[in-house]
Amino acid sequence: MAASEWTMKTFMKGASILTISALIVKLLGAVYRVPFQNLVGDKGFYIYQQVYPFIGIFIIWTTYGAAVAISKLLASTQLPEERRAILKLSFVYLGVLSIIAFVALFSGASLIASLMGDPELAPLLRTGAYVLLVMPFLAVFKGTFQSRGEMVPIAVSGVGEQGIRVAIILIGTWAAVQSGASLYETGTIAVWGAVIGQTAGVVLLALWSRNSLNAPAIGFSIDKRRVIKELTLVSLSVSASSLILLLYQMADAFTILNLLMSSGVHEEVAMTGKGIYDRGQPLVQLGSLIATTLAMAIVPLISYHTTVSGGRSAWPFVRLTFRVAILFGWAAAVGLAALLPQVNVLLFETSEESFALAVFCVQIFWLSLVLPLCAILQGAGSGKIPALLLLVGLAVKILANVLLVPVYGVTGAALAGNIGFAVTAAGLLVYFKRMWPVRLAPGRFYGWILLATIAMIVVVELWLWIISTFTQGGNSRSVAALSAFPAVMLGASVFLIIVMKSRILAEKDWYLLPFGKRFARVQLLLTKKRR
Repeated sequence: MAASEWTMKTFMKGASILTISALIVKLLGAVYRVPFQNLVGDKGFYIYQQVYPFIGIFIIWTTYGAAVAISKLLASTQLPEERRAILKLSFVYLGVLSIIAFVALFSGASLIASLMGDPELAPLLRTGAYVLLVMPFLAVFKGTFQSRGEMVPIAVSGVGEQGIRVAIILIGTWAAVQSGASLYETGTIAVWGAVIGQTAGVVLLALWSRNSLNAPAIGFSIDKRRVIKELTLVSLSVSASSLILLLYQMADAFTILNLLMSSGVHEEVAMTGKGIYDRGQPLVQLGSLIATTLAMAIVPLISYHTTVSGGRSAWPFVRLTFRVAILFGWAAAVGLAALLPQVNVLLFETSEESFALAVFCVQIFWLSLVLPLCAILQGAGSGKIPALLLLVGLAVKILANVLLVPVYGVTGAALAGNIGFAVTAAGLLVYFKRMWPVRLAPGRFYGWILLATIAMIVVVELWLWIISTFTQGGNSRSVAALSAFPAVMLGASVFLIIVMKSRILAEKDWYLLPFGKRFARVQLLLTKKRR
């Protein structure tokens, strides 16, 4: 699709397709961890979570960062020969990087595993290294489709590769457990799921593209240094906010087990404790999914209006993104933390470390701010400062881990994550206000959110007390389900009713959100008497 053919309708249609596919991919990526943990237990979950960040970082950088960078490079020219030359150079550059990274991870697996405090993780790291070899293919295919505005192949590939990966992980894990394989052998099978899933994504894109990438770039010279520099910088800055979750997990992988054991905790107890702590990852992913997806749905509008009008017409969308992120991120964080003991039992069978996981879940709020703000700034062409602030937060997280884990155990690690994200969020808001001199929300907005939160907590705690009275304090999964599901519906309903009655989001704001028409109609009914 030529640049001249782009319209607002085409732009938003493509963005909607990618938003929906990203929602499905993230949902699958969070949900499968629950049955996986149920199959392998806390130690088995610890084993997988120690290795996954090494795989996930390259998957995110490839499927998102490098693909966006290539699409930008391709969109900068309409010459077919130059586009092919850019593609060829990008593929060769990423190919060289992937081979170097593969060799480093495969040959250095034993050293990395030892640094994490568990030498038996080495085979899993070697298996995960194979993901790196498909990286150039994914990046080039996705970048090409994105530059032409063809979002359907990217969406289908993303959902397909994630679906295949999840299916292989769960079926393979079940078969391994049934056959009596060790937890480390089971973990290796789960890692193969990621490798096969990414390979399937390449196959899907290759079938879709057919002959579109086959023509050679003959006799056309490009500025190779410029292309490589832009590909590197853009891919890293674009994917920084998505990579930060995995980098936090990697920081935990290198620090928590070692710090627990050095403070006198037995190795097996420390491994199990780390596995229990890792239960927080899918909870945070699910909790932040609503806020970030709703906010991200508005971000393409901001990017479009920033381009066509110099930014001023984007301000209403900036305000709305901020308010949606605050509103739903805060509600999800507080609501999940209040229900954590019940959710812990319901999903993971035991209520161990529920307080630590409740602290962990507060990160939902910070992420609901950080991710949309980074996306807005990136869309406005300011990616370097947000990336730097994310790295500052990571450094704070590592330092806080070192100080807090020996004293407070995994609760200290959960607190350290909050501190790191809070530092990044504060920095982003300060920088954001300098770029966008606009009032993001009035004082009454925060006041109504506080009132809605208090009402939500009162209703949730009242319901939990009633169920506890009738079940005589039972702690089974059935009791947890009876406690959690109605509490979620009651709490969410009370929160939304107060928010709608207050009209801190106008009806026209709801219409810009996915499924927002229904909320707008409900709000009109609730506020009809005031008009």
